[in-house]
Amino acid sequence: MSTAADLHIHNPVEDVLRKERIPTIWCPGCGIGTTVNSFAAALLGQNIDLKKTVIVSGIGCSGRVSGYMALDSFHTTHGRAIPFATGLKLANPELTVIVYSGDGDLTSIGGNHLIHAARRNMDIMVVCVNNMIYAMTGGQAAATTPGNSITTTSPFGSFEPEICLPQLVDAAGAVFVARWTAYHVKQLERTMSKALKKKGFRFIEVLTPCPTLYQRRNNMGDGLAAMVDYKNRSKIKNGAPTYEVALVPGGEIVVGEFVDREREDYLTRMRRQLGTNYSELPPQPEEEEQEGCCSSC
Repeated sequence: MSTAADLHIHNPVEDVLRKERIPTIWCPGCGIGTTVNSFAAALLGQNIDLKKTVIVSGIGCSGRVSGYMALDSFHTTHGRAIPFATGLKLANPELTVIVYSGDGDLTSIGGNHLIHAARRNMDIMVVCVNNMIYAMTGGQAAATTPGNSITTTSPFGSFEPEICLPQLVDAAGAVFVARWTAYHVKQLERTMSKALKKKGFRFIEVLTPCPTLYQRRNNMGDGLAAMVDYKNRSKIKNGAPTYEVALVPGGEIVVGEFVDREREDYLTRMRRQLGTNYSELPPQPEEEEQEGCCSSC
């Protein structure tokens, strides 16, 4: 008779996870792990070479995603995931490059890079896990924190208006823009699968709960309460103009795929402007060594 120890239950997505690092560091009720499950399923459903697929993250709770994926992974400095990913894509255009990080990292500290990567239409996919706060670094207000929210840096309520990420990246030139919540696991998986097949700058915002810092301080309940809230308030509006999808406290949460268009990506434009391919560019002349005691003389 087999015992529980003799049985091995195969998780469908474990082939793209670093199982030796599990369990994760994320708090109970956190939605980041849910997004990773959708992402892993999307990866396995694609006909892409995982050995040529890389994931880049910055600093924060969501920045830990790269460490749990069985891919070439890069955990970079705070706010610099997108320029790092840009360098990878330019150095090796054959790579499928995914940036996976949080709202504080990508849109507050890294907001400038987000805008210009979308403007250039870099061929990278960006997944922004938006829990509306700087979670790992102590619960400070972020650019995405809703007005009147209690945080460590706004103990009497935030008075700054929050940013609408889909509208921002749409205006900057992203070719694919979508938003889902941690409740919409199958929709998120399908959208990620679709984005992986597309060329250009793709941006997916995923709203997730932070029970430990954001929800607790604002008396919003636990992770389960957040799932119920997402279910009740979310309205799927594919193709909705991004200027109509701003998040309003207590209002409806507009989710779906908002932008899907074609635009020449950065590398294609560069090659067309140069009139050549990377492989056809002449080699750079080597610097002549100077005589002296060392190369710096």
